[in-house]
Amino acid sequence: MASVSKVYHSAAEALKGIDHNMTVLVGGFGLCGIPENLILALRDSKMKGLTCVSNNAGVDDWGLGLLLQTKQIKKMISSYVGENATFEKQYMNGELEVELTPQGTLAERLRAGGAGIPAFFTPTGYGTLVAEGKETRVFNGRNYVLEQAITGDFAFVKAWKGDAFGNLIYRKTARNFNPMVATAGKITIAEVEELVEVGELDPDQVHTPGVFVQRIIQGAHYQKRIEHKTTRNHN
Repeated sequence: MASVSKVYHSAAEALKGIDHNMTVLVGGFGLCGIPENLILALRDSKMKGLTCVSNNAGVDDWGLGLLLQTKQIKKMISSYVGENATFEKQYMNGELEVELTPQGTLAERLRAGGAGIPAFFTPTGYGTLVAEGKETRVFNGRNYVLEQAITGDFAFVKAWKGDAFGNLIYRKTARNFNPMVATAGKITIAEVEELVEVGELDPDQVHTPGVFVQRIIQGAHYQKRIEHKTTRNHN
């Protein structure tokens, strides 16, 4: 690899420095584009008291649901949590803190965090429970809620292709939250399906520049599961 290589040989090695009670940002939407290898390594690390920021919490036996099973997550900041019975049970039992955030607001909080913007006003959520305890303002006759940016100690993302410097290309809907998450971590770790040498990627096709990525690994054994498989009756 080139001298600028950020390549780590395993997910476990790439997690060096992660500790209890840290905030971890995780890309993906449902089970699409989730960093499967990094989540498994985090489970095996036994780290507890984690705050995880992700669009959702996976399902009971995959994605972030694996960390809920082992009770490693203390708090979830998410926009959708309806596919995980373990999540529901832990929340109802008072074992899990939950901060529900509208989906677009969550994306913008992550984007703002990566851009160095500490907070922003949005009309989404005004007059609802989402706005309770938050500053509100009126701009041009419309009500807005102040939302704070999100950053994390670590950020996990999944990409289709990446090079040794950390330049990333996502594939289709697997891009989802990954670009915003990649910019908002103090240490961003990317796992990719195909790892190439610096210079092999078309610069015009790069979605996340390597400057945002500190570590990268070659992923393996992707399941690419489907949350709900629906088939059509052809009779």
